[in-house]
Parts: sequence; structure tokens; C-alpha cells
Amino acid sequence: MSGVPTNGGQDRDASQQSGAACGDAACERASESREAGGHRISIAPNRHRVRVIHQGITVADTQTALTLAETGLPDVVYFPRADVNMARLERSTHSSRCPFKGDASYFHLRTEDGIVENAAWSYEAPIDGAGQIKGYLAFYASRVDRIDQTS
Repeated sequence: MSGVPTNGGQDRDASQQSGAACGDAACERASESREAGGHRISIAPNRHRVRVIHQGITVADTQTALTLAETGLPDVVYFPRADVNMARLERSTHSSRCPFKGDASYFHLRTEDGIVENAAWSYEAPIDGAGQIKGYLAFYASRVDRIDQTS
């Protein structure tokens, strides 16, 4: 798994319960960095095949992912909805706000063993500077079995 966060999204996951896809503490650090002029977001095409696999089922499989790099946070892979098995996702009532990307909507992952709560998120109307991720979804690496990236 090359180029995908190896910490299992723990920085994001631990703070997600308090309300931001980038993590409230992480967003706070990023906000401080932006005030100092140091906060950056870059979004680039990911030239690899990237898949999300949970319980042996491929939930997402794409060769047209985007990788979002943000100051102070691990890189995040965003999947085009067309390459995500949306029948496995159920919209959550949870939402959050990131000052650098906008309002995030969340999705539960439906599995044979039940629901994985808030396993994915999307910025459906991202703010300026993050518009490329509109129509894309990202998954918490700690809530799925694997996010694989191959050549």
C-alpha cells in the first residue's frame, strides 16, 4: 500500500466524533497554520489503481482517484462516486465543517455483519480551493479492512 496513510486514519478517526472530517484538533492546528500563512491543500490525480476492501468485498475500485494533501494531516484518497458501490453506502445524519474544504456529509457502510458507522465522507459543495473533490468520497482507513494502492 503505497501513498495511502499507514496510521489507519487514526488522527482523523479519533477526532471525528467531535465533528470534522479533518478532525477538530487537526482543523484547529491547520487554522492556526493558515493564519500564519502556512496552511496548504493540494489535490492531484492519483495515477494508481486504488481499492477499498472490507470483509472480502470491494467497495470502491478506481484508476481515477484524487489524492488530497493537507498541511498537518495524512494524505487522503478520494474516489469518484461512479467507482464506488453506492448500494453499500447509506447516508448518515452526521455532518461536520472543515474551514478549508467546507461541510462534510457522511455515509455508513452496509455489510453482511451490520453497519460500519460513518465509514466514508464527501464534500458535496466544497469551498473554493477544494472544488476538485466534489462528487468524490473518502473512506476512513481505520473503519475498513484495507485501502490498497497498486501500480
